[in-house]
Formats: sequence, structure tokens, C-alpha cells
Amino acid sequence: MAPLLLLNLVVVLGPSIATVYYSLTDWSGLGPAEFIGLENYTKAFTDPDVHQALLHNVIWFVLFGSVPMAMGLLGAYLLSQVRRLQVLFRALYFIPYVVASVVNAAVWKMLLSPTSGIGHQFGIDHSWLGDTATSLVSVNFVVDWHFWGFLAVIFLAAMQGIDPQLYDAASVDGAGKWQQFLSVTLPGIRPTMIFVILMTVIWTLKAFDYIFIMTQGGPAGSSEVVSTLMYKQAFNEYSAGYAAALGLSMTAITAVILAVYQYLRKKGWEDE
Repeated sequence: MAPLLLLNLVVVLGPSIATVYYSLTDWSGLGPAEFIGLENYTKAFTDPDVHQALLHNVIWFVLFGSVPMAMGLLGAYLLSQVRRLQVLFRALYFIPYVVASVVNAAVWKMLLSPTSGIGHQFGIDHSWLGDTATSLVSVNFVVDWHFWGFLAVIFLAAMQGIDPQLYDAASVDGAGKWQQFLSVTLPGIRPTMIFVILMTVIWTLKAFDYIFIMTQGGPAGSSEVVSTLMYKQAFNEYSAGYAAALGLSMTAITAVILAVYQYLRKKGWEDE
């Protein structure tokens, strides 16, 4: 195991320690760095661009945590009722997830084009990615489309682990399909749902690729999230020290969320 541990030390631990140091400097990304203490963190706390980016992260979480979750649950439930060709449908649902995000983003950027996209073919020439009111939601729609099939497969696997006798007992008691879903299915997959919600929070904080490829945080910062702001600060504004402070701040938020999750898990929250 020593070679693998050494590799991790070089590519993970080393840069992590360097990030902590550079977050306390005014490093531009090149040349020497001057120590400035907590100035970068103070700036991040009062920076309106950071506040706006965090708000967009929250909006992203609300959308990303609800739409794919609902579609995944519905897709999994419908798949659980299928007795023939279930493997085929599972594969079809899963295809968008296995396609590279760069490819998905490039294709959907063309499909949402106001001059050659789907809307243009029906006489709707709206610039979905170029309008400040729709840019963030449009990118989120693409991510939801990419992701919901993965959740459907995950939820289906959890549903298949539920004892069929529970459904039989509920049916004998007069429960319909909807009541069985609420009283048997949802409680039976609760640990999986809580884990997915936790991962959704983490993925929301890490959101970058689709946003950067499709809008680069624009127009006018309307789809900017913290990760794209960090990138611009590091490579466009040459404020690598400030970007490091933003990255560590998001890491701290993620660590708090994980700590709360582990605490609630030890308390048996998933089984209540």
C-alpha cells in the first residue's frame, strides 16, 4: 500500500497544505507570496460577488435537490412495476449519466441556441443561456436531465430490497398504490434518500463543469456560483490566494455538513 499512500500524499495532502498557506497570502499564482493573514477571508465575508454566488448555490441546491429527486423516485417506482424489458429501460435512463459532461453541455448549448436550437424550430427565439432571468435555471435543467436517471437506478436498487410481504400486508389492509408508496416504499428507502440528499448538497457546492462550459457564470454573473468565481479569481484576476481562501471556506462548509450528518446518523435519525 505504500506506493498508493505516497501518491496520495503527493497529489492530495501536499497541495492541500499549500492551499492553506496560500490562502493567507496575496499570491497571484506566480512568483513569491506575501503573508497577509486572514485578509482574504475577511474580504470573502464582505464581498458582494461571493454573496451572489452563494445565493446561486442555494437556488441550485433547491432545484437540483428537488427535480431529479422527484423524477428519480417516479422513474424507479415505474420501473419496479415493469416485469419485461426492465434492464433495457434502466439502460436508457442511465445513458445521459454516462455521457461525458463536456459532451452533454456542448450538445445542450446548441439545442438551447436562440438561432438554431429547439425553440427556434417552433418560433421561440428566446436566448435561454443569454438571459439573466433564465441562464441559471437553464443550466440546471440540463444537469437535472443528466442526473435523474442515475437516481432512478439507485432508488430502484433500494426499492428491490424492501420485503414484498410488506406490500402484501398493506394491500390486505386496503392500501392503494399511492398509500403503499407513502407508507412502505418511502420509509423502506429512507437511508438511501438521506444519503442522496447529503451527496446533493456536496455536489451543489462543487457545481462547476456545466455552468462553466455553457455560460461561464454569465451573463452579468447571473449563473455564477462559488466554484466558477474561484476559477475566475485564480486564472483571470490572478488572485490565487483569494481563490484558495474561497476554496477552503467551501471545504469548511462541506465538513460541517458531513459532521452534522454523521452525528444524526449515530443518533439513529435514518431509522426513526
